[in-house]
Amino acid sequence: MLSPLPVRDGVGATRLHVPLQGEWPTVAAYMIERFFHLDPERLLVRFDLGEIVAHDGTPLARDTPLGAEEFIWYYRDPPAETRLPVELEIVHQDEDLVVVDKPHFLPTTPGGRFLQNSALVRLRRLLDNPDLAPIHRLDRQTAGLLMFAARPESRGPYQLLFENRAVQKVYEAVSARPADWDPDRFPLVYRNHIAKLRGELKVRVDDERPPNAETAIEVIDADARVVHTLLRPHSGKMHQLRVHLAALGLPILYDPFYPELTGEHPDDFERPLQLLARELHFVDPLSGEERMFASGRTLSEAPLSGA
Repeated sequence: MLSPLPVRDGVGATRLHVPLQGEWPTVAAYMIERFFHLDPERLLVRFDLGEIVAHDGTPLARDTPLGAEEFIWYYRDPPAETRLPVELEIVHQDEDLVVVDKPHFLPTTPGGRFLQNSALVRLRRLLDNPDLAPIHRLDRQTAGLLMFAARPESRGPYQLLFENRAVQKVYEAVSARPADWDPDRFPLVYRNHIAKLRGELKVRVDDERPPNAETAIEVIDADARVVHTLLRPHSGKMHQLRVHLAALGLPILYDPFYPELTGEHPDDFERPLQLLARELHFVDPLSGEERMFASGRTLSEAPLSGA
């Protein structure tokens, strides 16, 4: 469903589903209850200013009855943001595809307290292209290669590559060396069943169900302190690499989620999650050309003798 509002300052409008029936006499009354943490009068003023619109861009009034519109659009009030002290780098750019090297701590898309501090918004503003859209995503804590469609017509073909598992992804990770470290276990392929439940920060592993996540893992290097691994995920489940390494007794350094959730803390830019999306390989669906992109970043805790 296309937004009737244009991208503004690199940020698209938000779509809200409004019930067609209920105890609220107006759309505004529903929004006041839904967004109870906001000042009700300020919300009503936004209706008066024509900032909340219907599917065709028609402004809604504060007395628009419930049931008049099922979906409405508006711009979020931008949060107060301090620019994150990290920068993304453009690896490739053509009329269809943009590939960037994302730093740690920068989310792929806007969300929560991160709006301007997202790879999508920064890139839209940098390239002055409101049509940019992510083809896949990386966790905020993960650094590395990230692909964007440069125009709406190219988004579908590139997304199908990921849906059909036609993109070979290569990652690196660094873990603390366990006391019982046994390099003869590797290389190996690890499989399990990962499920993401709504409202939960971590994914769950269900050993009773058939595997839906698979990662090939080999050791690049190890020293007395850490183990540096190369990861080739065959699937793309949320937090897959972090879960698989933790299950093998090699939780990634500085991971606040696995094996244990440590709670929310301020970002420590000296201790980024030691996970890097290093390479992307695929046959371009538009040109038929074989593509390979490589990150220029390295993991700060990797052994110096590593490849």
